[in-house]
Amino acid sequence: MADFKTHVAVAAGGTGLLASVAMSVGVVSSTQASVLWLAGIMGGLLPDIDSDSSRSVHWIFSLIATLVALAFLADGMGHLPILMNWLLAIAIWVMIRFPLLEIFKSFTVHRGLLHSLLANGFFTLVVVVLADRYFGYSAAMSWACGAFVLIGAMIHLLLDELYSVDLEGARIKRSFGTAIKITDWDQPMLSGLMLGFTVALFWFSPAFKPFAHLVSKGVQRCQVSCHLMPPSGFDVANILPALEQWFHSLIRIVGL
Repeated sequence: MADFKTHVAVAAGGTGLLASVAMSVGVVSSTQASVLWLAGIMGGLLPDIDSDSSRSVHWIFSLIATLVALAFLADGMGHLPILMNWLLAIAIWVMIRFPLLEIFKSFTVHRGLLHSLLANGFFTLVVVVLADRYFGYSAAMSWACGAFVLIGAMIHLLLDELYSVDLEGARIKRSFGTAIKITDWDQPMLSGLMLGFTVALFWFSPAFKPFAHLVSKGVQRCQVSCHLMPPSGFDVANILPALEQWFHSLIRIVGL
């Protein structure tokens, strides 16, 4: 399977390019594009949080611990003494980062349930609901965050599957087929439980229509900017100039 650096680099590159295009065509701001990019990177790490030796699990739990501690700190301002507020926030960070992480490790198996399409859907909807109800993002932005997490997680699974094919030795490794799977069929009860939570999260998620409208608007603007929609009277004789024009437009969009 791909290593930690490869997962981070490819997820960061793929989702970063997509976020920059979304910003360039004006459907998101620079701040929103940065948030989406970070969501994509996080998605690229999530499938490996079930690996005890992976750096992904430590990164993710550190991020979760920091967000929860900061939220507690902000909520306690004006209600608790400053020193007590900080001490409790630090205690929460330590509790999540160490004991909770070890408990999580003891209940998970690498390339198990969390390394599946069902888990990717679960991760996506967790982020959508948190972005909507906790961070107060709009429905469109909440779904966009979830979509970038999903894209990053799918990049992760695809990389692991590609690394299961040995092109030099012209053979398929034993790990082939363990990266991209619907769920872990060896854990039917946990799979059913995760499916139930996923359905519940979808029920509590914001309306999907604003995000669909945002995507549609972005695609239309991208088509216009890149001249993907050929004008009337376009024929085969003009294909090379049209491709050249599209290429230069694409370079201008990504800022190269």
